[in-house]
Amino acid sequence: MVLLAGTATVFSVTALSVTARADDVLPANVTFVTSSGFWEDSGDVSRSPDQGAKAPVTAEAAGSAQKGYYKLIALRQADGTAHIVLQQIALDPAGPRIVSSTELDEFSKMKAFVTDIRPETSDGVTQQPGLFATVYLRTDPAATDVETWTVLIDEFGDIRIERESN
Repeated sequence: MVLLAGTATVFSVTALSVTARADDVLPANVTFVTSSGFWEDSGDVSRSPDQGAKAPVTAEAAGSAQKGYYKLIALRQADGTAHIVLQQIALDPAGPRIVSSTELDEFSKMKAFVTDIRPETSDGVTQQPGLFATVYLRTDPAATDVETWTVLIDEFGDIRIERESN
């Protein structure tokens, strides 16, 4: 048993209950998850320019003003490659809620072996709406060098996936 003590609260957690809950909440094929960036939607879908790829918007999301953050998830496939999913998470009074989930086909098409996903910053503070995250991957599992790709979402929801160049 683990006891976590604070100034006003004491929590008791058994190792068994933590393990069972983790198995229920997070599937074994999830290898990397990062939450970062933020988005705000006034509910006026006409404000976004209609060009290029967009972060997905559901009918439920289009009807009311919302705000939230993004989540990138690497899902390991049977062959060891990964699919990367972008989620838009709304901050509701009842708690976080998934607004949309979209597979980023660019990564799936290259049959990437994802080695890490990192947010732009780990301090939890983002000044501008959108997302900037870095995906580290190999397209050949025997390769020693890792490729670095960025996932960028601007304030309008336009998504760009680019290989970093130095």
